[in-house]
Amino acid sequence: MTTLPDFRLETHFSRWEFKARHHMTASDSETIGMGELLALADDADREAWDKLTLGYTETYGAPALRAAIASTYQGLSAEDILCFAGAEEGLYCAMLALLGPQDHAIVTVPNYQSMETLPVTIAASVTGVPLRPENNWRLDIADVRAALKPNTRLIAVNFPNNPTGSIADQQTFKALAELCAERGIHLFSDEVYRGLERDPALRLSQAAELFERGISLNVMSKAYGLPGLRIGWIACRDHALIERMEKMKHYLSICNSRPSEVLATIALKAREQLLTRNRALCASNLEKLGAFFAEFPALYEWREPDGGCVGFARYLGADGVETHCRRLVEEAGVLLLPSSLFVSDLLPVAEDRFRVGFGRKNIEIGLEAWRQHLRADSAIKRSA
Repeated sequence: MTTLPDFRLETHFSRWEFKARHHMTASDSETIGMGELLALADDADREAWDKLTLGYTETYGAPALRAAIASTYQGLSAEDILCFAGAEEGLYCAMLALLGPQDHAIVTVPNYQSMETLPVTIAASVTGVPLRPENNWRLDIADVRAALKPNTRLIAVNFPNNPTGSIADQQTFKALAELCAERGIHLFSDEVYRGLERDPALRLSQAAELFERGISLNVMSKAYGLPGLRIGWIACRDHALIERMEKMKHYLSICNSRPSEVLATIALKAREQLLTRNRALCASNLEKLGAFFAEFPALYEWREPDGGCVGFARYLGADGVETHCRRLVEEAGVLLLPSSLFVSDLLPVAEDRFRVGFGRKNIEIGLEAWRQHLRADSAIKRSA
């Protein structure tokens, strides 16, 4: 495996995430405090928290946590779950366990960079399958079929997608799973935004539920709004693959944080309450965001995403999206992510887009700072 390139998005966040006054591109839902989370605990989990000791825990994850995770899947048990220190560790281990130097992989574009970069650095070849704006960023199964090779070992997808918020339609996702099952291909499905669909009818089955080589990646960070726990997992009925990934974890985190495991168990048991809260916040924020973009039709083109808490808006200004986003953060403290942070080595990505987030509270404060910047800029141009 060759040296990994810089992670463009995370490098940008290292500079701006905690310096910008208005984080308008956050990819997670609004979080809650410790007291609020502990108030959701049942008697057994509250006792587990109160009696907690700060020792190591099992590499696979605490049994209670794995059981709670398994309960979120149909037909799976705790033996089908492997926990990680966040989703990125799970993605890293999965790609190393699934791919070798003679293999071919297929990934959707645009994507979260590591889902492309890791296969590219490991496999013999990788083919990108486009999510096209003219198709509302929906996956076309014909593109997947055209990308297949005799040595295809992995297809990697992410729905709801980051950065576009698109979701494959039910028929397409079912056909994708059937295609992988027929050809003995693993389907790696990043499902970290599942539960934040605008319409429940859009919610897809989880890949691990569909067939043995279906791999579901999830985490407490995104839909649940608990990124500080650093608890992620992979669900899969291919136990040989689970065992290979567990051995890789020995070289990484080794095990998760014991306090985080107890807190994640509490959250998962109260998941409907958390997800309902976060869906309502996203829906409210989408209304505010849509009204904002409607104020500036000459500058922005916007379509509400299918799910998740991020969308990929189009910037129409003559100065270009890179300049626009740079000036917004430097002059108004409004952080957005221009499309250059989502470029791909496999396929072109629209150069006039930016990612905007709508999962956190008080979005109107950031929108007002954004609005004032645009009005001030417009006034300057009129007086020039």
